[in-house]
Amino acid sequence: MFDTPLRYWRTIRHLKMRQLVWRVRLRLTSARIDAAQPAPPLRKPAGAWQPGPARAASLIGPATFRFLNQAHALPPVGGWDDPALEKLWRYNLHYFDDLAGLRPELITRWIAENPIGQGTGWEPYPLSLRLVNWSKWLAAGNAPPAGMLEAMAHQARWLEQRLEWHLLGNHLFANAKALAFAGTLFDGPEAERWRATAQAIIRDELPEQILPDGGNFERSPMYHAIFLEDVLDLANLAGRAPGLVSAEDLAIYREVAGRMIPWLRGMTHPDGGIALFNDAAIGIAPSLAELEGYAARLGILATAGEEGDTLSAITWLDSGYVRLGYGREAVALLDVAPVGPDYLPGHAHADTLSFELSVGGSRFIVNGGTSRYGLGPERERERGTAAHSTVEVGGQNSSEVWAGFRVARRAMPFDLEMETRTDAVSVACSHDGYARLPGRPIHRRRWDFSHGRLAVIDRVAPGAQDAIARFILHPGIAVSPAGEGGFACRAPDGTMVRIVARRGVARLEPAAYAPEFGLSMPTQAIAVHLSEGGSDVEIQWGTSTDVGK
Repeated sequence: MFDTPLRYWRTIRHLKMRQLVWRVRLRLTSARIDAAQPAPPLRKPAGAWQPGPARAASLIGPATFRFLNQAHALPPVGGWDDPALEKLWRYNLHYFDDLAGLRPELITRWIAENPIGQGTGWEPYPLSLRLVNWSKWLAAGNAPPAGMLEAMAHQARWLEQRLEWHLLGNHLFANAKALAFAGTLFDGPEAERWRATAQAIIRDELPEQILPDGGNFERSPMYHAIFLEDVLDLANLAGRAPGLVSAEDLAIYREVAGRMIPWLRGMTHPDGGIALFNDAAIGIAPSLAELEGYAARLGILATAGEEGDTLSAITWLDSGYVRLGYGREAVALLDVAPVGPDYLPGHAHADTLSFELSVGGSRFIVNGGTSRYGLGPERERERGTAAHSTVEVGGQNSSEVWAGFRVARRAMPFDLEMETRTDAVSVACSHDGYARLPGRPIHRRRWDFSHGRLAVIDRVAPGAQDAIARFILHPGIAVSPAGEGGFACRAPDGTMVRIVARRGVARLEPAAYAPEFGLSMPTQAIAVHLSEGGSDVEIQWGTSTDVGK
C-alpha cells in the first residue's frame, strides 16, 4: 500500500525547485493573446540560408502522412488531433518536418483547423518545431500563403507565455530556438524581446546540456543528434541575420558543434546508424553523415579520426561511454553512464553496463531499442533491463523505470577502470542499481577486447541472487547451438562468430529488436544464468577456420 507514494517520492525528490514551481504556475495560469493583433514587420535577411539535413518524405498522398512506420489519412475536415492515433504520431503531424513536401495549402489548412491554443499543435514542443520549420521553409525562398505570418506571430506570442520551465532539457532548448527564429524572421521591439529571451536561455542551457566531452547530458545518441542539428541551425541563423547574434555567441555555437560531432561519430556503428542506448531509434534524427555535411556547409569542421587496423579505445568520462575498435573488424560500444541528469531522466532506460557490438561492419549484439513512447506494457518492457545486453538480477530492473518517462531509484556506476596494452584493452565498472534488493548485491562487469575476441565477465556479489546476463542478437544473425555452452553464429557478410559461456548456464530465448519507432522485430538472445554469482562469456569472430581455435 505504500509502494506508489514512495515511488513518487523517489522520483520527484530529484526535481529542481524551479520545475515544481513552474508546474504549479502552469496549472494556475493560461496564455492569452490577441488574435486581432497583426504580425510584426518582416526583417529583410542579409545573409544566405544554408540547407540543413532533409527529412524523409512524410506526405505520401494528397492528405495521407507516414510517421513512425504508420500511415494515416486526414479526413476532409479536421483530423489533426484524432485521439485514436498515438500521441507521438500526432506530434509528428504538427511538426511539418518534411520541408521538401510542404505545400502552402497544408499550412493554410492547419491554420484554419487549429484555433489558437486548442489541441496538440499548440503544446509548446510541437509548436516550437513547427515554428522553426515554417521559418526554414520561408528562408528557402517560398512565399507565405495568406495568414501564415500572422499565425506564426500568434504562435511565438503563445510560446513566450508557455515556455517549458517545468521540464527543462531539450524541450526548453527547443522553445528558445523557436523564439530565436521568430525573433529573427520579424523586426521591431516584440521580435527583439523574443530574441533576448531566447539568447538568455540558450546561453544558460548550452553548458548545462552539452558535457565537456561533447556528449548530450541525456545520454541518448538520438537526442544528441537532434540537439546537434539545433546548434547547427543556430549557427546558420546567425549567418542569415548578421549583427543580431554576437560574435561571442556564434563562436560558442561553432565550438559546441565541434565537440558534439566527434562524440556522435564515436557513438555511431560502422553501418552509419547510432547506438541504441536509452531512448534511441534510427530515422528520427539526421544521420552522422548528414550532420557532418551540414556542418561542412557552415564551415564548422571537426576532423574525422582515421580508424586503422590497430586497436583503439576512446573514453568519454563525462557522459560515460567507451568505444573499443579494431578497424572495421569489430567495434564495441560500452555504457558506463548514469541514466541521465538527476532532474530529467525521462528518456532513460535501465540499461547500465549494457553494450553493443558490430562485427565485420554489421551489428551483432544489440540493445532492444525503442519502438514507442507513452504509457503501456510495451513501453515499460523496452525500458527494462531484460531488453538490454546487460545483467538482470532477481527479475528486477537496474533502475526503477515506470510510467513511460519516470525513474525512481537509479543505478549509479562507480569504480570505472581501464587498462590499455599493445594488443588488448580491458574496461571494468560496477553499479549499485540492485543494492535495494536483499543482500545489497553489486553488479561488476569487465570487457576484455582484442583482435578477434571479446570476453565479458560478470560478477554479482553477494552471489545468492537469480542473475541473468543477456546478449541480444541482431535479427540478421543466424545462430545455432554448437557444443556445451556454445553457439555458432553467422553475420550477414558471412563472418563467423562463436559465443561460449565458460562459466554460467547458457540458453537461447526469444527477444525483440526495435531499431525504429513503430517497428519491432523478433530476434533471439543468449541468456546466461550466472553460476554462484558469476558468468564468463567469450565471443570470437573471424573466418570459419579461425573461430574456435
